[in-house]
Order: sequence, then C-alpha cells, then structure tokens
Amino acid sequence: MTTAHYRWAVLGAGPAGIATVGRLVDVGVPPTDIVWLDPEFAVGDFGTKWSVVSSNTRTGGFVNFLESTAAFDFARAPHFAIHDVDPRETCLLGVVAEPLRWITTRLADRVTALKAGVTRLEMSERRWTLHTDDTALTSDNVVLAIGSDPRTLDHPDLREIPLDVVVDPLKLATENLDGATVAVFGSSHSTMLALPNLLAQPVAEIVDFYRQPLRYAVEFEDWTLFDDTGLKGHAAQWARDNLDGRLPDRLQRCHVDDPRFDEMLARCDRVVYTVGFEPRRVEAPQWGPLRHNPANGIIAPGLFGIGIAFPGHRVDPTGYGEHRVGLEKFAQQLDQCLPIWLRYGS
Repeated sequence: MTTAHYRWAVLGAGPAGIATVGRLVDVGVPPTDIVWLDPEFAVGDFGTKWSVVSSNTRTGGFVNFLESTAAFDFARAPHFAIHDVDPRETCLLGVVAEPLRWITTRLADRVTALKAGVTRLEMSERRWTLHTDDTALTSDNVVLAIGSDPRTLDHPDLREIPLDVVVDPLKLATENLDGATVAVFGSSHSTMLALPNLLAQPVAEIVDFYRQPLRYAVEFEDWTLFDDTGLKGHAAQWARDNLDGRLPDRLQRCHVDDPRFDEMLARCDRVVYTVGFEPRRVEAPQWGPLRHNPANGIIAPGLFGIGIAFPGHRVDPTGYGEHRVGLEKFAQQLDQCLPIWLRYGS
C-alpha cells in the first residue's frame, strides 16, 4: 500500500546520491519533499568495498567536492584525515568516505531517509510508484544514483577472485593462492592495483590479458588528456615501471587476439576481471532497459540518472569523447543537469 508522496525521490546513497540530495536542498527543494532510499546509507560501494583502494584523483579534487554543496555544511565538519593530506597527492578512498559518512548522517536527518532498496518503478497519473520489499511510495520525480557492479566475462572453468577482494591485500591473503596461475583481464586502473597485490602472494604465474595499449592521463593547463580512461597516480607509476619497463618475474602479458591466447588461458586456474562496471538494474516494465541521455541525464519523464551507472560525457580539445566518472565530475554533472530536471519533471 502506498503510504506517502514526495516531490523528489533519490535512490542510492553513494557519492552521486549524496551530491544529488545536497544539491536539491541547495536549489530550494524543501527537505520534507525529498525521500532518500538506500539499503545501508554507508556511502555505497565507495565506502564499503573500495575503501582501501588508492584513488586516481588528487585529494584536492575530493575536497572541492566536499565544499561544493552548501547543504553539506562541510565548514562545520570535525577534523578528518583528509585535512592532513597534501591536496596535490592521491589518497585511499576510505579517507574520503569518512567525511562522506558524516555528511550522509546530517542530510539523512533533514530529509526522509528510508533504509530500503527499490525493486520496481511504475508510472501512473504522472507519478512514479516506487516499490520496496515492504511498502510503496510515490514521487513526482526520481533520480537513480544506484551505482554499478564489476563486469565479468564467461570463463566458467576458472574460479573467480572478486574485484573487491583482489584490490584489498588483507582479503586477498585469505584466498590460498599458493601455486595458482591467475588470469587477469584488463588494463585499467583496477588492473594496476590487482597485479602488484597478486605478485605479493605466492602465485606461480599471472597472465594479464588485454585489448589495447596502456593509456596515461596527461595534464595540461585547463584540461586532462584521457582524464577518465587513462592511468593516474600510483597505478600509472607502477605500470610505467613494470609493464612499459621490464615485466616482473611471474607476470606475462597476452593480447586477446594473440594466437597463444587459448594456450595461455588453459594454464590458468583462477581469474580476475578488471573490465569495467555494469549499471545495477531497477525493474521498470513500462520502459524496458533504463538508458539515459549522457548530455542531460534524462531517462524518462520525471526519471533521471547520475553517477557511475549514468555518467555524463565530454569531448576534450582533441575531439576525443569519454564518459565522466568521479566525485568532482558528478558535481559538475549536477550543475549541468539539475536545472533541466527541475523543468523536465513529470
């Protein structure tokens, strides 16, 4: 049974969801008109799975995000570890998750915050009905900030090591990899975290299967080449030293079109996939697969998307286009999209 109606519903309490709730308050939407739904309110996967991962963004960029929204009230925040990090350096994502938890608690006290996941969306009479396991509610507008899960490939004969395990040395140490031969698919930032972690384990061999040469982000005065797809920070340095330099013992690389691919894959008994992320799904039978317009975040009337599941898009000065993922970029995406959403609502 439907129990309440709101003007805005925000699904997800990761960084993109946090930013959305804050910006809605900033533009004058009364907090009582906002419902915020998330199963945990723990900064999403950012705060629960990737806290030990080294960022590919300078700490100053994270601070800019924390200070970008008046409703965050970050000037009143207690002293966090992020205040002690050189803004020109990178940091662990857990350092950023700590102040985001503080912001989450403060925002959740202002709006209606429900610990629940939405399983289905339906539109009727120009309103969205949001179904959870326990109840239903309606909203004029819905913002999906639902996040993404790591993609996998189809190699059922190999035992997978989950991505959140391989990037965490403590979790990885429990995997019993003595003598294992591990296939790693990918050449992304995550790959450059996974490979040294695996090399620190007693594996017999690692084979990195890749599709394209490595890309490195290069900063110019007011833009960055391969800002969203290139390697940065510690991951970039490790790749330059080890993959562009001399391959470490026990590590081989193989292009997926190499004639030796099948032979080398057959030697492996474990596998790690670092091949990107797949948006989580919310059932919406009226609309089929939910796809957004990356220029404005619109999915359907009164339904909008943001964050890693629904990223923005930009074309750099060389004409190269890429999807934009990162906390600062989510804030910039809201700057561009929210004025449109306020007029485009159902």
